[in-house]
Amino acid sequence: MFIKPEIVEMLRSQYPPGSRVVLLQMDDPQAPPIGTKGTVVGVDDIGGIMVSWDNGSSLSVVYGEDRCRKIK
Repeated sequence: MFIKPEIVEMLRSQYPPGSRVVLLQMDDPQAPPIGTKGTVVGVDDIGGIMVSWDNGSSLSVVYGEDRCRKIK
């Protein structure tokens, strides 16, 4: 899946490292439970939001497939 550079830059500005997020949807058998909170580590070159989840998981949120929401 090809992600336009503009989308990657938009994600990087929206989810800077240190941002807190909550998981809304992830279709992966190893996914943390919905509602798990985590800290953004960064956004990779294909638009994956890299998260260090509070439960110890480190699965990325895949743009267009998974969903998370920034929290305060």
